[in-house]
Amino acid sequence: MRTLDLDSLHIFRAVVAEGGVVRAAARLNRVQSNVTTRIRQLEEKLGVALFRREGRGLRLTAEGEKLLPYAERLLRLAEEATLAMRSGLPLGQFRLGALESTAGVRLPPLLALYHARFPNVTVELSTGSTGQLLNRLLKFEIDAAFVSEPFSAPELEALPVFIEELALVAPIGASLADATQLARRTIIAFSQGCSYRRRLEEWLAAEKISPERVLEFASYQAMAACVAAGTGVAVMPRSVLRDLSAIEQVATHDLPPHIAANRTHLVWRAPSSPAVEALLSLLRSEAADVPPRPSFLAAG
Repeated sequence: MRTLDLDSLHIFRAVVAEGGVVRAAARLNRVQSNVTTRIRQLEEKLGVALFRREGRGLRLTAEGEKLLPYAERLLRLAEEATLAMRSGLPLGQFRLGALESTAGVRLPPLLALYHARFPNVTVELSTGSTGQLLNRLLKFEIDAAFVSEPFSAPELEALPVFIEELALVAPIGASLADATQLARRTIIAFSQGCSYRRRLEEWLAAEKISPERVLEFASYQAMAACVAAGTGVAVMPRSVLRDLSAIEQVATHDLPPHIAANRTHLVWRAPSSPAVEALLSLLRSEAADVPPRPSFLAAG
């Protein structure tokens, strides 16, 4: 079986980034014929065409699109291995994803501690819904992510790390004696893929309740403001509510225990990188010097 060499993947990635052989050759300080030959040899080794010509440039074929994330991952792992062998500590870039609520409330003290202990790691934090983050992780676009239940990702490793208490947020004075009264309400939520929204929808479905409509927003601040204006109701973590300026303009209601208690997990692909292992060591450490508000859970 023929194996892929990292140099060919490096050239392949450069051609993708530059959109053609000429600019890639200049970037790599190679002659154009060498770049062309290496791409042709890579295609012969794989038995597929990786590029198709469009005008004066090149565009990836479907097979090239499939190879690119693997090339990115292999090159990143090679770089991480080289840096780790030289220093014995995690180094380089760490692409971390998180829910907006987790990023805003839970991560600042944790990432401050991470930076203090591993100053040579550059953390690039991006936010999204659970569904979006899992998709990005499976496509090798990020290295790990904090996501919330419910989710299904058998291809990934997972560690439960935080417990969030969810609450129903409603306009002040709204009558919500029981769940049936939500049938006449507008639900305010993030877009599809949000695990908290899924929790709410599963609860309402179990109660045979169909809300009047759903309005989608991109931030908790906007959602809280909309609730305060009387437009509808939302489900949010209480940890987020404490930090919102609109908290005094809304009322919070308890949810059923099986809905209210929600776990956040760190998920990653195996084998884990040194940067992910460093984060796991902090999350698993009982002596982690992190303020008590983030409730850490044991693995399992």
